[in-house]
Amino acid sequence: MNKNTLGIIGLGRMGNGMAQSLLREGFSVFGTDIGEAQRQSAKDIGVTVVADIKALCAESSVIILSLPMAKHVQAVVKGKDGIIDCAQPNTLIIDTSTSEPEVTRALWVELNQLGHQLLDCPVSGGPAGAEAGTMVMVVGGERSSLERAKLYLDALSSKVVYMGKSGNGHAAKLINNLLCAAHLVTTAEAVALGTKAGLDPEDLIAGLNAGSGRSAISEVNFPRWILNQSFDSGFTMQLMRKDVRLAKNMIGEMGLELPLAEQVAEIWAQSEENIPDQDDFNCIIKNTSLGE
Repeated sequence: MNKNTLGIIGLGRMGNGMAQSLLREGFSVFGTDIGEAQRQSAKDIGVTVVADIKALCAESSVIILSLPMAKHVQAVVKGKDGIIDCAQPNTLIIDTSTSEPEVTRALWVELNQLGHQLLDCPVSGGPAGAEAGTMVMVVGGERSSLERAKLYLDALSSKVVYMGKSGNGHAAKLINNLLCAAHLVTTAEAVALGTKAGLDPEDLIAGLNAGSGRSAISEVNFPRWILNQSFDSGFTMQLMRKDVRLAKNMIGEMGLELPLAEQVAEIWAQSEENIPDQDDFNCIIKNTSLGE
């Protein structure tokens, strides 16, 4: 099978963005999605959209997953007429979803026994990074699988960090998103404090970004989506609440007491009462002193 051909299951904003990057790099991309709008959008950029997973597996032995949650990954891999039922021999599955480490490890064992390869490759960078091919990936799985995937990951990302065994990529991503969730809250509180003290929020953010208090949230999210109140990053409250909840579960499973992380998790859980699932995840700042 041609190495320049691959499939994508999940053609939402992230899947569509990755397809754009792969097409730009000369790959032939097949894709499928249950949503008609997503299918049409993918067709419009040059993806060959097929009816289902069976048809996609017939075209490629390399498949990228871009799905919302672990349950969707499980359904696509193990469900009727899913990847296990339809895959070519020695299929490589690159899971870019933010999933659950233990789910990933169980799937890795099952797929490995059937002669397939699975990499967990959750991504940072959002839809803009997917479209530009500048995402960052934290990867779990066998090194041999990573070597096989390098051709595709290079087209999609600016940096790949290998984290070790299967599931470690997803564990690292959940920890990353817990920090991101915390930074949104702490930076919003810092801006609220500065505003009360008479500082201009834009000037304060510029000052923080020149000093040791900076983070990706202050450098990217505040200038791009928060201070201008656009709130259109492409990542939803529902997805971030899910990731924070999974990170909190990890803390419990490890038997740790992390009081600040617990408080951040509680803030995000409580936000469900007044911030809709479909709102941009940066809207969490509306539940801090900055949003009052």
